[in-house]
Amino acid sequence: MLTTASALRGATKHYKTFALGPVDLAVPAGSILGLIGENGAGKTTLLKILTGEYQDYEGEFSVTHGVTLGYLEQNAKLDATLDIYGEMRATFAPVLDAMAQMQILERRMAAQPDNADLLAQHDALQNIVDAADGYNMDVNIKKVLSGMGFAQDTWQKNIAVLSGGELTRLRLAKLLLEKPDVLILDEPTNHLDFATMEWLENYLKGYSGAVLVVSHDRYFLDNVCTKIWEVSFQTMTTYKGNFSAYLPQKEAADVLRQKQHDADVALAEKLQDYVDRNLVRASTTKMAQSRRKQLEKLEITEAPKDETNQLKFRFEYDVEPWNELVLMKNLTIRIGERTLLEPFTYTVCRGQRLIIAGPNGAGKSTLMQVLDGKRRPSGGMVRLGTGARPSIFAQQQNRLGQGRVIDVIWNKYPRMTELEVRSHLAKLGFRGETVFKPCEALSGGELARLRFAEIVLERPNLLFLDEPTNHLDIYTRENLTEALMAYTGTLLMVTHDRHLMNSLGCPILYLEDGKATLYPSYDALMGRAAPAAAPEKAGDQPAKAGYGKEQRRRRAELRTRIKALEDEMETLALRIMALEGEVNDPDVLRDHTRLRDVCDELDDTRFHQDEVLAEWERLVEEQEAYEQENDE
Repeated sequence: MLTTASALRGATKHYKTFALGPVDLAVPAGSILGLIGENGAGKTTLLKILTGEYQDYEGEFSVTHGVTLGYLEQNAKLDATLDIYGEMRATFAPVLDAMAQMQILERRMAAQPDNADLLAQHDALQNIVDAADGYNMDVNIKKVLSGMGFAQDTWQKNIAVLSGGELTRLRLAKLLLEKPDVLILDEPTNHLDFATMEWLENYLKGYSGAVLVVSHDRYFLDNVCTKIWEVSFQTMTTYKGNFSAYLPQKEAADVLRQKQHDADVALAEKLQDYVDRNLVRASTTKMAQSRRKQLEKLEITEAPKDETNQLKFRFEYDVEPWNELVLMKNLTIRIGERTLLEPFTYTVCRGQRLIIAGPNGAGKSTLMQVLDGKRRPSGGMVRLGTGARPSIFAQQQNRLGQGRVIDVIWNKYPRMTELEVRSHLAKLGFRGETVFKPCEALSGGELARLRFAEIVLERPNLLFLDEPTNHLDIYTRENLTEALMAYTGTLLMVTHDRHLMNSLGCPILYLEDGKATLYPSYDALMGRAAPAAAPEKAGDQPAKAGYGKEQRRRRAELRTRIKALEDEMETLALRIMALEGEVNDPDVLRDHTRLRDVCDELDDTRFHQDEVLAEWERLVEEQEAYEQENDE
């Protein structure tokens, strides 16, 4: 039984801006190790050393004899001429070849039953097949494909037409099928839905070899890891247990590191003081020189830094919108012949949070684009309520041609001073010379933080976020989670981040096969508990009358709002009459593009008129309730 699958001793990699190492590590057989650290700490460097991609480093790396390494490469090439099942069978090419040769040998052995050489060749080939569990090849392929979310009716799908997420899942499926002794995975939960993530977690927990995984998914690290490796201070520290077990150990280690730092600083100050006082005195010169040499050799322990507090930002807003903020009425979304969302009616009210989830390809991002106005619905309507000030976070941040990081903010807010811009960017992790970094050179995580910097200044009361935790390290995810939990505005978000879901504790709209189902929480979703009833819109029931000053304030608000609604209804009625006239205009009828636009605007205006009328009726009813109570 192997105790160590691979080992790294004294490894050091030098860069222009920092050095990683020396690093000593061993990968125990049968362990599941989680590699964490902030972006840029050196996690990828370690993986490239372990996989042999980097050769120019100091130290040594060894692999136990006979041990195989498997690495999930995000951009590994697949055979575009094959289908999904064929690509998986290609993993067993040596086995298939051995089986073919065995059939030839068996025919020869039937003719020469006493030929010892033929029997020996057959035995050698048999060992190859047995080692790879070749006779269960198709069973294992089907098991892994199903587990990785590939339905049976997709197995004949050509590699060339697969999406980026499907390609990533197929690469991972092939790697799992190969069953290397050491499985190295870089962000394996990217592009996986909930069911596939849970299947992968269970698969890895039963894996016979060692697993080394880089992940920023806190849930995943908690569910599978037996040890945590943290890359920090250009070196690596090992912690026992999963991520939750790592946190108190990390805190205790930081306390000790801080004490050592303080002790080193105090000693340095004491030595320097003695040198300053005694170097010029003849009687004490030698002792002072000795102290100076001691001071020169003294290495002051670097003080710990709390990665979770490196970013300090919050989302706030100034304008308070009206209650019904995102209204969906018979909303339908289709792409070609496929229906992503059957007619759906729902209202997100002021201050509410809603998470949109579902399997890959269910239409989550498409729905978000319809809600935020980037895409027109196939049917029904979406409308933002009065006073809505939205900000949008898209999955892909295109910053080509926008210059430097500082320019992105400065061009939008030219009245800010350089000091103000740099202070603001520092809250999102852009410090020192990094503010002058070209946007084209930013990583995915840096692009996300730059967009957050913009959103903070936009001060939205409505946030549309599409996978905001993608590309973020685990510490930035924690900061974002805290910022969203503190946000009092309205939030609509697409995410697969289970920790974020549970932290927010809000309803989840689950899309699957064109149907939208509302669950009260992530636990309810995974347990497939009874869906949540659609919440009543605020204002469906007349508000209970208050007393005194509060009552007078509310009645004044009602009078003002009712008058504004009446004026708006008059304006809408006039606009509808004008649009109806345009629809019957011969010039418009001959211009199909113009006719379509007019009809769309007419539908939108009529829909808005219905909304305004419904709100007016509710407020009048509430006003009458106050008046009746006053009469009583």
